[in-house]
Amino acid sequence: MTAPRRTEAGQRRPYDTESLLTVAVSVFNARGYDGTTMEHLSAAAGIGKSSIYHHVAGKEDLLQRALDRALNALFSILDHVDPQANSLDQLATVVRRSVETLMRELPYVTLLLRLRGNSRVERDALQRRREFDARVVELVGRALTDGSVTRGLDPALTTKLIFGMVNSVSEWYRPERGPDATDIPDAVVALVMHGLTPSRGTASLEGR
Repeated sequence: MTAPRRTEAGQRRPYDTESLLTVAVSVFNARGYDGTTMEHLSAAAGIGKSSIYHHVAGKEDLLQRALDRALNALFSILDHVDPQANSLDQLATVVRRSVETLMRELPYVTLLLRLRGNSRVERDALQRRREFDARVVELVGRALTDGSVTRGLDPALTTKLIFGMVNSVSEWYRPERGPDATDIPDAVVALVMHGLTPSRGTASLEGR
């Protein structure tokens, strides 16, 4: 069943779960999940609370769906890394696709990054995020072991620093204005893999 919503022209169109989720994530990011009530969601969607309940069980259900979307997208990055590639190319791929995923799923990943762990749903999501990070730490560890990256680095710290850069994109990137979105993943990969100084052997670091 779909609930009606009004457009700017006053026409009524069906509200489906996906469009309702889009509205909810926008409100969560603007007000914070704890600061959002069903009244806020109802007002933002332009429908009554009872219509929202036709689609979802409530505010927490919307949060769960939003976080699952973000986390499933992140884990999909790891699931599609070429197992035959060397560890450095795998790491470059993870970095590139992490940026691309953040840009594509910006509201959802932003919500994930702002979690405070105040509810079971949030704590479960944070645990899944730690599992994702742990898999990247393993990848960085393999790159260290085979000499693909600078020896002596701590894999966990290195992973935190990499994703500190990746996640910072959510603070300033807006799809409606520059820089050109296609340049951002390239720039992040270049900085992570090469730093700011010219490198001598950069043949297979594109991670495409």
